[in-house]
Amino acid sequence: MTTVVQRSIDIDAPAAIVWAVLTDVQHWPDWTASVSSVRRSRTGPLAVGETVVVAQPRLPTLTYTVTRVEEGRSFTWEAGSAAARGVGEHILTPRIAGGCTATLRLAQQGFAARLVGAVLDRITRRYVRMEAEGLKACSEARAARRSAAPDVH
Repeated sequence: MTTVVQRSIDIDAPAAIVWAVLTDVQHWPDWTASVSSVRRSRTGPLAVGETVVVAQPRLPTLTYTVTRVEEGRSFTWEAGSAAARGVGEHILTPRIAGGCTATLRLAQQGFAARLVGAVLDRITRRYVRMEAEGLKACSEARAARRSAAPDVH
C-alpha cells in the first residue's frame, strides 16, 4: 500500500538557482519552519548512499538515505522500515517561459503505510506546502539578488 502527498509550485528563478537551494539541505531550516535541523554525513554535492539526519517539529528525527540523484533535476531519499518507508522526491522541471516548477512528493510505502499516512496526513500536507513555498521564496530572492548585482568586466 502507498499513500502520497504532493505539491508542485512554479518558481520564477532559473532551475540552477533552485537546484542549489534545494540540494543545500543543511540550510533548509533557514527557509522553512517545517525543518528544525539537518545533518549530512558528508560534504559536497548530494550523492547516492549519503545519509541525512532530518529533525522536524512534532515528528521523530529520521535518517534519510539518498537513493537517486539526477544532477540539476531531481533527488530522492528514503527513511523508515519495510513496514512504513517514507520516500521523498524533489523534482525540478524547467518551464518554457522561464523559471521552473518544483514538485515535492512524499510517499509512504509498506504494509503500515495507510496507517502512517492517515496519522501524519495533516502535518505532512502542511509541511510539504511550507517547504514548497519556502523553496520558492528563497530561490526567487536569491535570483533577484543575482540579477541586481552589477556586472563587473
